[in-house]
Amino acid sequence: MSEKGGPSGRKGSEQKFRLSVESGVVSDVVGRNEAGRDGTAPALPNGQRVVEFTTPRAKLIEEANQAIRADLAAFPRALAAYEALRSDPEALAHWDMANYITMRKLGYNDHGRVHAFITGAAGMAITELLLDGGVKPDLMDSGVGDPDDVFLTVILGTMLHDIGNQIHRAGHEAHGVALALPILDRIMGPLYPDPFKRTKVRSFILGAINCHDLNPAPLTVEGGIVAVADGTDITKGRGRKAFSLGSVDIHSISALAVDQVVIEKGRDKPVLISVTMNNSGGIFQVEEILAPKVIRTPMRRFVELRATTRPQGDEQILSRVRLDGDHFVMDLENGEQVEVEVMDSQKQAQQAVTENLGLSSDSR
Repeated sequence: MSEKGGPSGRKGSEQKFRLSVESGVVSDVVGRNEAGRDGTAPALPNGQRVVEFTTPRAKLIEEANQAIRADLAAFPRALAAYEALRSDPEALAHWDMANYITMRKLGYNDHGRVHAFITGAAGMAITELLLDGGVKPDLMDSGVGDPDDVFLTVILGTMLHDIGNQIHRAGHEAHGVALALPILDRIMGPLYPDPFKRTKVRSFILGAINCHDLNPAPLTVEGGIVAVADGTDITKGRGRKAFSLGSVDIHSISALAVDQVVIEKGRDKPVLISVTMNNSGGIFQVEEILAPKVIRTPMRRFVELRATTRPQGDEQILSRVRLDGDHFVMDLENGEQVEVEVMDSQKQAQQAVTENLGLSSDSR
């Protein structure tokens, strides 16, 4: 995490955050049919081949912690809130139980402590770049607060956004709002003696938690930051689980195909998110997870998104992909350029439900 100039009070290089797992370890385990005694590996039928991507959790958390603390050094309220949250026993339990349900019961990737810290660091980087680019988040535009309040909102929103998974994946956004309330009141009470302002700031945090998965899409810049920060944790390091290669599909391939995500100052917009893939299959992660969170939030005006494949990766099909509005523009290796619409599966499902109920998409 580098320092830089601007309203956030920093100076230095343009790059703000880099999540890289190029030095990670891939271990090949053959003939493993049952979960280990510690329950860390899911049972797989028929002796399927398993590849586990192992990433040191403590290292990821500490690197994110140092990045967050550096970004919040000039914002005492936000830093105090972060310090209180990262050691809060209730929050720690929420992260662990969210991970238990998503990873052990559903076979999903990490939704616990590591994901909370990584998205927190990404959210701080995006917030800094927006403020330095002259963007006025809704909390400031509404007159409710200042940059310190914006950083507090984003760090608490990003780090608590997935705790509702411990109840169930279905409806986890609303569950997260209910579970976050007592933590927010406990942390924010000493920082905001005025209950009127505290309640207003809290509303931005709760809105971000409720909208981070685009169901519904966020209406505020703060909510958009939390959603996009969540979408940036797509590297193979987030795999922190076993992948069955018995039947290879786009999910298993794409999850191991993203090596690095960099958040930095954009050329035409305040924020540039660059994704480096070792395999063009990683575009599935970009299209399904990250791109919709840029397109369907207020961040659309402020974020450039690009994905490239490493030259030493697989046989190259495409060399670069960039987001242009709601379309991907792909540069193929043969020199051709192809434009395709982003397939937002969640939005399509919501539209299908609306149509089946006989409602118009703009019903009030």
